Amino acid sequence: MAGLTGAPGDCFGGEGALLSVEEAAALVAARVAPLHGTETVPLRAARGRVLAEDLTAPADLPPFANSAVDGYAFRRADRPPGGTLPLAARVAAGQPAAPLAPGTAARVLTGAPVPAGADAVALQEDAAAEGGAVTLPAALPAGANIRPAGEDLARGELALPAGHRLDAAAIGLAAALGRPALRVARRPVVGVFSTGDELVEPGQPLGPAARHDSNRHTLLALLDALPAEARDLGILPDRAGATAEALRAAAAAHDLLLTSGGVSAGEEDHVRQAIEAGGALHFWKLAVKPGKPAAMGTIAGTPVLGLPGNPVAAVVAFLHLARPLVLRLAGALPRPLPRLTAIAAFAHRKKPGRREYLRVWLIGGEAHRYPRDGAGLLASLARTDALAELPEDLTALEPGTPVAVIPYAGLF
Repeated sequence: MAGLTGAPGDCFGGEGALLSVEEAAALVAARVAPLHGTETVPLRAARGRVLAEDLTAPADLPPFANSAVDGYAFRRADRPPGGTLPLAARVAAGQPAAPLAPGTAARVLTGAPVPAGADAVALQEDAAAEGGAVTLPAALPAGANIRPAGEDLARGELALPAGHRLDAAAIGLAAALGRPALRVARRPVVGVFSTGDELVEPGQPLGPAARHDSNRHTLLALLDALPAEARDLGILPDRAGATAEALRAAAAAHDLLLTSGGVSAGEEDHVRQAIEAGGALHFWKLAVKPGKPAAMGTIAGTPVLGLPGNPVAAVVAFLHLARPLVLRLAGALPRPLPRLTAIAAFAHRKKPGRREYLRVWLIGGEAHRYPRDGAGLLASLARTDALAELPEDLTALEPGTPVAVIPYAGLF
C-alpha cells in the first residue's frame, strides 16, 4: 500500500529526541508520498474530496454583462439635459437582450443581460418611470451597477488547483462552470485500532478493572472530517505476538494504520515493538503537552502511527501527526491547523521546552480555561470549543495576554 520514502533505517528522531510540531509536519511532507489513483464523482458526492485536476474556466463567468440591480440601462452619452429617455425594451433574467437603440433606455431586472451599447444601470429607486419614459439621475460612473462578463473568472483562468479540498463553495463554483462531475484523488484507506486488555466495547458490561473504549470512536470521527475511508479494526490485546500479527495483516489492506495506546515504555506497550519487528521504526516523541508519546514507522511499506492512550493526548497528537499525514496521502495541498487570536482570561505557568495545549471556551474574543487539565479527561474536549496554544519558550501567561487558539470547528 502507501509508504514512506527514505532508507528503511532512517529515523525521524533519536530515542530521547523531542520533535517540534513544525519538524514533525516537515518530516511527514518529506517522507510520505501521495497515493496514486483517481476517480470521477458527481458534485453531490464531491464534498470533502481532493481535486485531482486543475479546474479552469471554460468560458467567462459570468458569461455576459448583467445587471446587479433592478433598474434602467442606458448610454450615459445619450442622457439629455432633463435626464428623460424613452423606454424601448424590458429585459428580465433569462431573456436575451437586443442592442440598445440610440437615445433610449431599457428596463432591466437583476441578473438580466445588459443590452449592448448601455454603459450604466440606474437603480430603480434613483429613477422615475412614467408614461413610457424614465428620468435618470444626473451622474453615474461608467459601468455603474453592471457586472461585466468574466468579473468572477475569465475564460481559461485557473479556478481551483489540483489538491484543493472541495467544500461547499468549491462545489458551487464547479457547478457555475458547468461541471456536473469532478475528478478527485483516491481516498486513503485508514485502519484504526485501540489497544489494551482493559478496554471493552461500548454497550458491553464492564468488569471490575475495565472501561469502555472511547479513543477508537474519537479517531474514527476525526477521520470523517478528512478525505479518508476509515475502517474500525477493533481492540488489540496486550500481547506482543497478537499485536504484531494484527498490524502485519492490516498493513496489507490499508494505506495507513492508526493505533492508540501501547507506545510508551511499559511492559504491556507492544505497538512500538511490533512496528520494529514487522518493518522499520521512524520514532519520535513530540514536544507537546499532552501528546508526547508517539511512534511512527512502516510495516510492509504501509505507514503506522501510534498515538498516545490518554484521550486528550490522542486528539492533540492526531491533529499534529495523523491529520497532515492523511492529507498528504490524499494528495491535498498543505493546510495548517486553523488558528485565531484570543485574549487569555486566565493565568497559567508552564515549563519551557514543550508546546502546551489547554482546553478553553471562546466567549466574546476571550479564552476561558477549562478548570481541569488531565490528559484523560475526555469530557473536557466535549465541553470546550478550542485549544489554547502556548509556545515552547513561554513560562508564564497572564490574563489579558493575546494567545493563539485552535478552534474545534471544522476539525471535530
